Amino acid sequence: MFSLVFLMLLVHFSLVSPQSLSTDNALHVKNIIILAGQSNMAGRGGVINNTTWDGIVPPECRPNPLILRLSAALTWQEAQEPLHRDIDFTKICGVGPGMAFSNSVLQRDLGIGVIGLVPCAIGGTNISEWRRGGILYNQLVVRAQAALHGGGGMIRAILWYQGESDALDPEDAKLYKKRLKKFITHVRSDLRSPLLPFIQVALASGGAYVDIIRKAQLEIDLPNVRCVDAKGLALQPPDNLHLTTAAQVELGTMLADAFLQTMAPLPVRSSAPQRFRNIFLDLLLRLLR
Repeated sequence: MFSLVFLMLLVHFSLVSPQSLSTDNALHVKNIIILAGQSNMAGRGGVINNTTWDGIVPPECRPNPLILRLSAALTWQEAQEPLHRDIDFTKICGVGPGMAFSNSVLQRDLGIGVIGLVPCAIGGTNISEWRRGGILYNQLVVRAQAALHGGGGMIRAILWYQGESDALDPEDAKLYKKRLKKFITHVRSDLRSPLLPFIQVALASGGAYVDIIRKAQLEIDLPNVRCVDAKGLALQPPDNLHLTTAAQVELGTMLADAFLQTMAPLPVRSSAPQRFRNIFLDLLLRLLR
């Protein structure tokens, strides 16, 4: 069954390519944020019995013309909930942290410009499924590169909420820290941004080995990696696994706090070739500032 879902994902994403990216709004996208992980990043706020979304969008998550979203077809559009509706498409999506994050950032820094969200999260996935060369990893890189294609912008951060699936197995939990560090290193390398801010969420829920996962998340010691702790945020009954809508809003604000603390005032690159040629200049600027 699981392999069938991944086959569907592969077929779904193989229908699009970076060259199909619409440029209508691309030139206005300045701050690209990648949303990755599993169901709590994809958003299950307001989802009832895994079958329907209640449709309730809190004020903190309402659309804003300064917040765009990269669709599965690689076109920029004004963002609105659910952000992952055509990405985590085999499941019912609801409210996640992305819109609350973006609105919170804009409220505190109007000069930041347009935010371009790149949803990539897929529910129920294990960290090993995000390994370099895998379907999910490759799709994240393709979508990130497509977001940069033809427009002035820079990938400002990856927001990562994942680990509940790994908390079900003792071996996966034991290897989680090593696998996560490898994922961060690889994705930074493949996006040619060695100090790309990586903001992860320490789990609010999970299986029998959740404490091992949380310890690994809180102890990651790579540069420019931050961790916000979701423990104690409200969970939806009956599974008590997914954050409520209100908890997703709170998490979005926490992620915005961490992002604003890490964001460096670097100049925007207007094209991918320029960005790649100037990667060492970018690194030097970060070190000097």
